[in-house]
Amino acid sequence: MTSVAGWAAASTPGAFPPLPRAVAQSFYRRMRAVAPAAVGAIERDRAGEPAQSFPDTACGRLAGSLDDAGLRALGMWTHHWCMRFYDDDTRVGRRLIREVAARPGLGWTADEVRWMLRESASAGSAATDRFTLPRAAAAQLPPADRRTLAHWPDFEVPRQRRPDQSG
Repeated sequence: MTSVAGWAAASTPGAFPPLPRAVAQSFYRRMRAVAPAAVGAIERDRAGEPAQSFPDTACGRLAGSLDDAGLRALGMWTHHWCMRFYDDDTRVGRRLIREVAARPGLGWTADEVRWMLRESASAGSAATDRFTLPRAAAAQLPPADRRTLAHWPDFEVPRQRRPDQSG
């Protein structure tokens, strides 16, 4: 299991420019607003049928009930949760991340993408799909904001491995 230290991951120096404390705090405030519903939905889906179509799951219903800002907060919370507690038990959370990542036009900000990239880099290679959401969010940024992400020294977002479909 891999652990990320929350605020420490958002504010530590290194290859990433530090996020202003007020910006990071606004992320945590928005994520706390969706967290209770997200925890409940994830728990219900863990007990449910894994092959169920996403819109029919508790997470799917929750995602369908949110506006774009709420869906971004849900994606960020789920990403944060999966990076802190990454193991086999995050299957439902990783599915939710993939679904949020597939939604176009969510209005991601460069700061949100930077925060998720910091969390992903801090998680390390044990979290094999740790760049799913930040990569999708970065692709939705305006070109000028995408260029600022390219200036981080010594950091390249690795290509995602395709899941093994054989088993």
